[in-house]
Amino acid sequence: MTTMFVNLPVTDLERAKAFYTAIGFTINPLFTDHNAACVVVEEDHNYFMILVREFFQTFTDLPIGDPAVNPSVATALFLDSREAVDKSVADGIAAGGSEAHPATDYGFMYQRQLTDPDGNILEFGWMDPVAAEQGPEAFANQQA
Repeated sequence: MTTMFVNLPVTDLERAKAFYTAIGFTINPLFTDHNAACVVVEEDHNYFMILVREFFQTFTDLPIGDPAVNPSVATALFLDSREAVDKSVADGIAAGGSEAHPATDYGFMYQRQLTDPDGNILEFGWMDPVAAEQGPEAFANQQA
């Protein structure tokens, strides 16, 4: 199985850790220090590394942009139900995040966007299992 780490710059590591745990993730203390924290999205497969901006800068000679002003990526996470999407976004807003756009509902797919306190964009979504396996057209045919 492929493992994915998404590195995100943050200005306040403790605030970011509180935000990401509030939306249901955990912190792996073995890979966490004063510069970075490993956020477990899906055990053994998917992680966020939230890195203080100064430490993030050591990975590149290019200037680091401010995601609150110039977003360059949105990370989409698909959950098991619409209710799980709504809960994650509500928990994130309560923990200092924001929702810049209203929910998008295509029938076969439901998405909401959540911005963390540093401006990093997370998209939470749900997709009907038939559409996920066979494509949106199969879902539409099933509804007819």
